[in-house]
Amino acid sequence: MRIVVDRDTCEGLGMCEAMAHEFFELDDDDVMHVRDESPAEEHRSQVKAAVASCPVLALTLEG
Repeated sequence: MRIVVDRDTCEGLGMCEAMAHEFFELDDDDVMHVRDESPAEEHRSQVKAAVASCPVLALTLEG
């Protein structure tokens, strides 16, 4: 599984960071960074929930 960010769509709202701060981080300019693009299997449900929480659908999972 790999986290993919659509940078043109992302508005830096931070829902993903709030749900999975180990994998998502907003910088001081509200630009979202993926801290770990390929999380381990045991984190799959947490990452899926964080991706699904994005109100602008800027996140997807591949694989």
